[in-house]
Amino acid sequence: MGLEPSKENYGSLADVIDRLLDKGLVINADIAVSVAGTELLGIKIRAALSSFETAAKYGLEFPSGTKLSTPAWQEALTAKEYCPQCEKKVVLNDLLTEGCPWCGWVSAKANRVNSAIRTSI
Repeated sequence: MGLEPSKENYGSLADVIDRLLDKGLVINADIAVSVAGTELLGIKIRAALSSFETAAKYGLEFPSGTKLSTPAWQEALTAKEYCPQCEKKVVLNDLLTEGCPWCGWVSAKANRVNSAIRTSI
């Protein structure tokens, strides 16, 4: 059985926007108009489209006046990962040490810790 690319035929605009904001999109282009080897016009385009959480993760600069000390920013800077079972975003440390609060999935690390606690009691 070979590995072949496949296209999923389902998904909505909301799924596309969610993926785009989660992963981000960066456009970086340099355009130059030259005549006879002389540059007449030079344009540099730098654009990023992402959620603030993704932008913070990759270290993009924010507009002046952005208050980075708010609780929402602190939450955005907290490392998160998708649960392997329900695919909801959970704080990485909680996912590894306690499990998923949504579906109850428990990591191998959390299982070992819980087993060690039960045997020591």
